[in-house]
Amino acid sequence: MSDRGGREDDLNWDFPQRGGGTRRDRGYGREDGPLGEEPFAGGRGAEPTPSGRGSGQAGRGGAHRSGGRQRSGSGSGRGLYGSEIGSNVLPAAVAELIGTFILVYTGTAVVVAAVLERPITGSPYDSLAIPLAFGLVLVALVAALGHISGAHLNPAITLGLAVTRKFPWNFVPVYIGAQLLGAILAAVATWITFGAEARNQVGLASPATGPGVGFLQAILVEIFVTFILVFVVISVATDDRAPAGVAPIAVGFALAAAIFIAGPTTGAAVNPARALGPIIVAWNNWDLALIYIIGPIIGGILAAVLYDNFVSRADAPG
Repeated sequence: MSDRGGREDDLNWDFPQRGGGTRRDRGYGREDGPLGEEPFAGGRGAEPTPSGRGSGQAGRGGAHRSGGRQRSGSGSGRGLYGSEIGSNVLPAAVAELIGTFILVYTGTAVVVAAVLERPITGSPYDSLAIPLAFGLVLVALVAALGHISGAHLNPAITLGLAVTRKFPWNFVPVYIGAQLLGAILAAVATWITFGAEARNQVGLASPATGPGVGFLQAILVEIFVTFILVFVVISVATDDRAPAGVAPIAVGFALAAAIFIAGPTTGAAVNPARALGPIIVAWNNWDLALIYIIGPIIGGILAAVLYDNFVSRADAPG
């Protein structure tokens, strides 16, 4: 029996081995590709038993973990939050496009409203509204789209998963392309919502560094805050030991915390797509674009590698 009753059938996945036969995998497990194709990593831990949940001999909480990572291929299988990614990536890409559009439109619209001091219910937004808007909408999007595409909505997350072999590399360009297009459309929507003033005065909420913040400092800050976000995503979305149902709230709060931290210094992009969408449409801050590409990608990869190779292998004491 699965330790989250009634879901055993959903979590059991058969995979052909190169030498014949099948095995079970969980989490990011995907079918092995053609013979000789190098697979990417699936779920963590020892080879699971046919019961499906967890690794080794027991399910969640009682799993024996050998520290080895399971290998699987680049076909169909499971992604973040139980999503299934098959050979037809189009539905997932559409979900990524829509989700990134909603995330970036919500956040940039609130940034523009706050900077322009547009009143909503008698008084304008203050800076507190910005991290709350990004965080709350991400909670909703993970709940709404997590089971469809994994709700990456961020190239730093997609690349972090791919580097640790938890997401197929052949899907990476499709996902990142969808995310960038969604962010560009979101910037256009923000422009339409607030008019020329939003583009000319606020740059459609293109992120910018604060006074006295240098290039290297800004990159390091973006590395730090993106590390926080991706570490939380990897933890709650790929580890069976994380409490069920906590993922959307944890991920949304992590993004809000990252923006609280980095807002005064870098504008807190925490997401290359969120930065590049407004930069492209407003056609400004190109001199800062590398900060918001390099920093989040490094931070996302570091978080994924650290969790996959060290933290995921730890068992709680007692």
